[in-house]
Amino acid sequence: MISFIFAPKSTENFGSASADAGRKRMIMDEKKALRKEIRQLKQTCPPEEKLRKSASVWKKVEGMPVFREAKTVLAYWSMDDEVYTHDFVKKWAGQKTFLLPCVRGDELELRYFDGEEKLAPGEGYAIPEPVGELFTDWAQIDLILVPGVAFDRAGNRLGRGKGYYDKVLKQTRAHKAGIAFDFQMVEQVPVEPHDVRMDSVVFSN
Repeated sequence: MISFIFAPKSTENFGSASADAGRKRMIMDEKKALRKEIRQLKQTCPPEEKLRKSASVWKKVEGMPVFREAKTVLAYWSMDDEVYTHDFVKKWAGQKTFLLPCVRGDELELRYFDGEEKLAPGEGYAIPEPVGELFTDWAQIDLILVPGVAFDRAGNRLGRGKGYYDKVLKQTRAHKAGIAFDFQMVEQVPVEPHDVRMDSVVFSN
């Protein structure tokens, strides 16, 4: 099974800035159904299996030239249903600059990761977030490890529907790597013009 993909650049033309209302409704319904499907698959995967799958993802990430060469990495502090990041972030934080996102209203701001003891529950989903120094030089980010609900082999990503990551991803030229369990890979993710494609997707064995 292919587990690491460089996604082709988008060639899809939506024709206008705003999609037709009927098409938009159809895409929203497809996204809703796909989120439900993946949520059910996550619920059937035992915690210990998620940890095993997560370990296989990070082994692959560590072998990527873009990761080995990266000095500044934007990661995420995983929730229970996501590829587990905690040990990976702590392992590499002493060798690279690691950033984590913090939810502020409808936006994400980025802060330095300075250790697990300096995390506090945030606004969004009560995910632990850094409370230290704000990071603003987004041009210095080399790699973004992007969580998602589902991905496809074209690099399309389905998020949780809040649009937090799309706003961030549009503001940086960093390599965007989707991070997923194998069962989060689908034939085709429904997309809208504002959705940002990944440069690669890394998923578990």
